Amino acid sequence: MEHFSDRLLNAIGLKGSPVCVGIDPVHERLPAELRRRIDGPRSALSAISEYCSTVLDAVADAVPAVKFQSACFERFRDEGVETLYGLIADANDLGLIVILDAKRGDIGISADHYAAGIFEPWIDRDELAPRIAIPDAVTINGYLGSDGIAPFCTNGRGAFVLVRTSNPGGDAIQQARLENGKTVAEHVAGVVDQLSREHMGTLGYSDLGAVVGATKRDEIASLRALMPRCIFLVPGYGAQGAGADDVKECFNRDGRGAIITASRSVIFAYEKDESQPWADAVGEAAHVFAQEVGEIAPV
Repeated sequence: MEHFSDRLLNAIGLKGSPVCVGIDPVHERLPAELRRRIDGPRSALSAISEYCSTVLDAVADAVPAVKFQSACFERFRDEGVETLYGLIADANDLGLIVILDAKRGDIGISADHYAAGIFEPWIDRDELAPRIAIPDAVTINGYLGSDGIAPFCTNGRGAFVLVRTSNPGGDAIQQARLENGKTVAEHVAGVVDQLSREHMGTLGYSDLGAVVGATKRDEIASLRALMPRCIFLVPGYGAQGAGADDVKECFNRDGRGAIITASRSVIFAYEKDESQPWADAVGEAAHVFAQEVGEIAPV
């Protein structure tokens, strides 16, 4: 299989902007026409499914990738997971790169099974899954070390290791200084860089990338230097307060090396203006987002 990094970079080149829309559905924030149908968990999941399918259609011509927040579906148990993978299949059909935001983290047989469940599910392909939905990449927690990372970098699939997260609470751990003067985040970045060299694509980037929050602007340049061939998955744009200027340092001089994600500012864009159809508002927000980032990272 073609390397994940190559598929992602080619998709970015085709769409013209290194951006990703996060699909984080919350039934309380769905458009009013969908919320009115909800009278329990099953109808809520049905509304979420219709909503997400429409969002995918609305953003597909503007962005190269989408990121599904697994937790938003897992709360509905088996039916939620089935819905998630049905939507992943829809995204596959639209030609979108799919990142599963699951933040898996374990070792040994547990890591092997997590990776297999995401990328190589052992299911009845004829009866249960006529369309086999496979994400292109997954987010993982790398704080268990290399043996918790390696199982996810197989057969051309990708993984993004949490290195410097966008949430304020992460500072207490990730900014802590070690005896050598490096922060914990910088130390993890060094580990990721070493592992990334074992999974290089033909376009010069690794299938092993890093999650680096856009809200940590002052640290991005040093992390970029520590992981020169890792693609950064960059949350924190839009609703969390970061803008185009904050993410410039995520990119290498070739204009590559990062994909910027926005979720709430795009998928709930209709909350700002209810005078137009909600899907149109989502589509317009996706185009604006892509244009903003495309101007600072031409591809």
